[in-house]
Parts: sequence; C-alpha cells; structure tokens
Amino acid sequence: MLLQRLRRALEPSIRRLLHLYWRFSRAATLGARAMVIDGSGRIFLVRHSYVEGWYFPGGGVQTGESFLQALARELAEEGNIVLTAPPVLHGIFFNSRASRRDHVAFYIVRDFRQDKPPQPGYEIVAHGFFPRDALPEGTSRATRARIAEVFGGVAVSEVW
Repeated sequence: MLLQRLRRALEPSIRRLLHLYWRFSRAATLGARAMVIDGSGRIFLVRHSYVEGWYFPGGGVQTGESFLQALARELAEEGNIVLTAPPVLHGIFFNSRASRRDHVAFYIVRDFRQDKPPQPGYEIVAHGFFPRDALPEGTSRATRARIAEVFGGVAVSEVW
C-alpha cells in the first residue's frame, strides 16, 4: 500500500518527465483505447494503480506496432479480452491533457471473448463491466464523453 501511495504521489511528476523526454525523442505519442461492450450493453472499464479514476482499456502504440496490434495487446493485458472480429474505429482524438503531441485512436469492440476475468495486479487494480447508467464513481471525463458520443447522439469531438 505504501508503494501505491508513493506511485500516486509521484505519478504527475513522472508523467511530466516522460512527456518531456518524448517531446524530444518522438514527433508524437500515439495510443489506442476501446469501448468494449458486452452482450448486455455493459462497458468494460479499468482502474489503474498509478492514476485515480476509471478508464477505457488501452495504452501506447509501441515502435513497429499498428494501432490494432497495440489495441489487441492492451486488451489482453488489461482485461484478458481477445478480439474475435475487427473493432470499429470511432475516431482519432487529440489528447492535449497528456501533451501537445498525444493522439488516441478510439475503437468500439462488440465481438470479443473473455475466457476468465483478469486478476488485479500491479498496473490494473480493478476492472469490470458496468451499465451505462451506473458507471463507477470517478469515471473520467473523456470516458463519459465517448459514451455520450456512442450512445447519446452527442457530436464526436476532436479532443479526447
């Protein structure tokens, strides 16, 4: 628990240092996230050890990786979720809250399998499928905005 509190306290500074490094080492940072929707219409969300709140699963695109490869890897790592059909691209968003160079490809996943729920671990401390009208306390603003776009008819934004 002490390690988690320390990580949470240091995370904003570490993130700024990493983005400063990436500013000079990369032209842009790219991420892939997904709204995974089960047969009951519930949405899969994760809670990380290093930042407060609930988010869509996903993460950074590594060198030599496509958006879809990164998405498949992240879904497997964070949710034990395996794609069984290609996801649908919802949009590419500018994530100015992370940095002036960060972009997120956001997908909708309806065809998948999850043979067993993931075990909480070092990075993901909690997860679950949630009804749209009963999202957990602390669901991020960007997560709520994408849900409103997909299900509420709200215009798609360019900004994450």
